[in-house]
Amino acid sequence: MKQQAVFRALADPTRRAILKRLHGGAMSAGEIGEAFDITGASLSHHFAVLKQADLVRTERRGQYIVYSLNSTVMEDLTRMMLDLIPSAGGKGGKR
Repeated sequence: MKQQAVFRALADPTRRAILKRLHGGAMSAGEIGEAFDITGASLSHHFAVLKQADLVRTERRGQYIVYSLNSTVMEDLTRMMLDLIPSAGGKGGKR
């Protein structure tokens, strides 16, 4: 996992909102864009950052690009974050 790219992607509230929308299932770029008051170029930039961090996957369906969450990266990120939290009975370290 490219941790720096993932954290950079997650630092932006618009990208977090995109990921939250994708949690409900795959959506086309147009469907996602309807929820935001930003230009197409700005939306494309956000998609590029999310793709670079491998947080989303893309699939071409005819003339549309459909985005979906890359759950593997999200699971790896969750595991990494949980490893930072000390266990209840110990003084830090892994559980």
